[in-house]
Amino acid sequence: MHSTPDTKHLDIGCGPVPRNPLGAQHLYGIDIDPRIESMGPNFKSANVVLSPLPFGDNAFDSVSAFDVIEHIPRVAVDYQNGTTRMPFLELMEEVHRVLKPGGVFYALTPAYPSPAAFQDPTHVNIITDQTHAYFCADFAYAANYGFKGAFTALEVRRVYPKYFFTARRHWALLLKNWHKRVIKREASHLVWQLKALK
Repeated sequence: MHSTPDTKHLDIGCGPVPRNPLGAQHLYGIDIDPRIESMGPNFKSANVVLSPLPFGDNAFDSVSAFDVIEHIPRVAVDYQNGTTRMPFLELMEEVHRVLKPGGVFYALTPAYPSPAAFQDPTHVNIITDQTHAYFCADFAYAANYGFKGAFTALEVRRVYPKYFFTARRHWALLLKNWHKRVIKREASHLVWQLKALK
């Protein structure tokens, strides 16, 4: 994706150092920490487990989530009201909603069977090599649970995370990543690039 004057990117769980892996012209961020709002009007504080993304429909050319989706519960039960929610499906639907047609969701997450997927006690959503398929049009099994969006996979692969903070692929870095994956068995993360179908 080449940057143009109107491209906008949203980094979910951005913290104090928001990322822009596809090189959009304008950077936005959302984080649970309220201090994020001191970074300017493009940065908002919200708990994405409890609330929709505070942006309009079709607002972004790309959205990223670095080490975020593994923290989003698959199921949340409200015993007081006797209801059940699916925050991970809801977040994926929100990502689809705020993306423009053809917009890209870029996610980097620790994945099964790597110990990195389990070692943090706040990891409540274990991602596998096939989790993305539930949101993709050719399978889209998440529709059975109310998911209304659709994506197509542009890239899904196991990676050494250090080299995948950008969507730009450099052969030297890919070779280094392959060496670590095959020789040292350190490919702890999955990278997703999912295109929004609308």
